Amino acid sequence: MRKRRAEVVIPQTWLNRVREQAMKAGGRVSPMAENARDLATHRIEDARVWAAPKLDQAAQSVEEQIAPIVSAFLSELARRIEVSTGTRRTRRRWPVVALLSGVAIGAAGVAMYRNNAQKWAETMRDSVRHTGADAGRWVGDKAEEVGEKADKAADEISGKMS
Repeated sequence: MRKRRAEVVIPQTWLNRVREQAMKAGGRVSPMAENARDLATHRIEDARVWAAPKLDQAAQSVEEQIAPIVSAFLSELARRIEVSTGTRRTRRRWPVVALLSGVAIGAAGVAMYRNNAQKWAETMRDSVRHTGADAGRWVGDKAEEVGEKADKAADEISGKMS
């Protein structure tokens, strides 16, 4: 016993119609896709224009505010730790503890700065990813609005003519 295979025969005229419809749809969708791409490109550029001064401002803030405080703290600790001829053994613990706490505070400041910068970078990456979908949705909404306005205008004109 042989197994029979089902054959589907599609007339060539049907295939030609489908091909023509696909070409027409491609012609209509292509300009919308180009507009969405252009809009996404502009939004990315806008985000970069906005972000660059913010990053520079953050760098200046760290340089001008956090760094001098940590530097002064460490300099004071170095002065206190400096070995003098009359120091006792019991007084040596305090400067070491102060030095280690200063280093810990500085490391915490750097970690907080990097964490904030990383969160900002992730936010920008997510907004760039969603920009294309948002642009496509925006173009579709605008097309619907224009269609509705055209329908209203046609209704008004036909009402005036009758």
